[in-house]
Amino acid sequence: MECQRIPVFPLASHTAHVLHTLNKEMGVLESINIQAQALINLSPLKMIPDFKQQISELERQKQDLESRLKEQAEKIEGKLEEPFSHLNRIREEERMQGRAVEAQSEMHPEGKERLVGAIHEPHEAIKFPKKQPEAEEEVESILQQEASRLSLEKRDLEEELDMKDRMIRRLQDQVKTLTKTIEKANHVHLPSGSREYLGMLEYKKEDEGKLIQNLILDLKPRGVVVNMIPGLPAHILFMCVRYADSLNDANMLKSLMNSAINGIKHVVKEHFEDLEMLSFWLSNTCHFLNCLKQYSGEEEFMKYNSPQQNKNCLNNFDLTEYRQILSDVAIRIYHQFIIVMENNLQPIIVPGMLEYESLQGISGLKPTGFRKRSSSIDDTDAYTMTSILQQLSYFYSTMCQNGLDPEIVRQAVKQLFYLVGAVTLNSLLLRKDMCSCRKGMQIRCNISFLEEWLKDKNVQSSLAKETLEPLSQAAWLLQVKKTTDSDAKEIAQCCTSLSAVQIIKILNSYTPIDDFEKRVNPSFVRKVQALLNNRGDSAQLMLDTKNLFQVTFPFTASPHALEMTQIPSSFKLGFLRRL
Repeated sequence: MECQRIPVFPLASHTAHVLHTLNKEMGVLESINIQAQALINLSPLKMIPDFKQQISELERQKQDLESRLKEQAEKIEGKLEEPFSHLNRIREEERMQGRAVEAQSEMHPEGKERLVGAIHEPHEAIKFPKKQPEAEEEVESILQQEASRLSLEKRDLEEELDMKDRMIRRLQDQVKTLTKTIEKANHVHLPSGSREYLGMLEYKKEDEGKLIQNLILDLKPRGVVVNMIPGLPAHILFMCVRYADSLNDANMLKSLMNSAINGIKHVVKEHFEDLEMLSFWLSNTCHFLNCLKQYSGEEEFMKYNSPQQNKNCLNNFDLTEYRQILSDVAIRIYHQFIIVMENNLQPIIVPGMLEYESLQGISGLKPTGFRKRSSSIDDTDAYTMTSILQQLSYFYSTMCQNGLDPEIVRQAVKQLFYLVGAVTLNSLLLRKDMCSCRKGMQIRCNISFLEEWLKDKNVQSSLAKETLEPLSQAAWLLQVKKTTDSDAKEIAQCCTSLSAVQIIKILNSYTPIDDFEKRVNPSFVRKVQALLNNRGDSAQLMLDTKNLFQVTFPFTASPHALEMTQIPSSFKLGFLRRL
């Protein structure tokens, strides 16, 4: 009987090992489940929905892993039951045959010997497994294959679970960091209690002068724009306007509006060359103008508001007249802002766009018949195309940091690109040494840098590229062949952004830079001129570099809730009280 138990122990041991492995997997999954649940409990903050979504996805993936492990366990149990049931049948037959031997112990010796021989046949098959090894080897082979496959899957699952665990821990750390940051911000800025505010700021009439002084005249852009909502001073000022409107005090409201407008005019006049100050107050003037529209109670503006914002509309006074005044003030600030930017940009346009030669092989060549031009700029300090791009980037970042509306930014960029094109073209028309094929290649290369800058700043819709079209056509005219009648027709058809006077001037000024080029034949120039006679365009040679495009201030509703506005202590407005 003992010899029949020999194959049972290895199978039982192997089965126990497999079940132990599955239990470990379930334990790992349970641990991950606890960590994920703890992470969810740590994430009640509505400000981090992305983390919640990632945690939910991890939960779903863990559930998939659990179901896969359960299926594996069920399959293994089913396959392990087969050898065990076979062995149990053999043991049951053995017991029955043993009882038969005992019952027939008194039988005839010959019959007894035959019966004992019949009983010993299965004994021999079990005692000497080498005689009938096929069944046991098949069972053992199946178990070994299943164990190998389970081991590989176990390793893959452990790696996957380990990766999920690291991801969960990383998300936990981020949630903890955000939680601490939010708690710190709440501790610093939020008042105690759960009071609901009306989006107004109460002030006394005698404090009006102090309000204008601290909020407008003494306020510096640096440090204010960081971590603040765009146009914060404008929102604070409008909350004071709402308070005067709620009191139905016409004199108080009129005095506040006049003082605010005069204060903005004064600070702009005092800092008429300060680019950052002009940008800051252009932004806040536009935001203040938008607030007067957004909360005017007019249907065309109210449709952009939330229901809570519509509750904050003015109730007693119509400030349409002041909206027009603020619009005029904003236009004057914008024009001064453009002038300051142009004054900073203009000195570097010609050196960067025309004189600096970045194309390889051009720098050592000079037009034949010309001496080297003297320049007040030393070669080591010469402006390049990079200088122009850096200056444009500084203007762009200043406007964005001060919260200027994107549409106003695009209009300003268009104005600056027009200046670059006009100044460069005017200088080209006046300098024969710049009218060559290779200089045309250089100009075309620099224009491509400007176009790439527009794309990088995502302001292609500003129509700034179109303002460079006259310069682009002039660069093309310098490079194109100028010999045959078909060349003359092509020039007349393609140079639509250049006037006839400008085209003829460039052709007459064209100067070969080496022996491979030839001057334009006068007869060819006359052919082109004859084709351009019917144009009827302007006879003016130079472009007007002082031309200003008309500016428009689009209405953009602010998503910021007035009742959530916090006043920084650096504003020194402690005498205001939130209502």
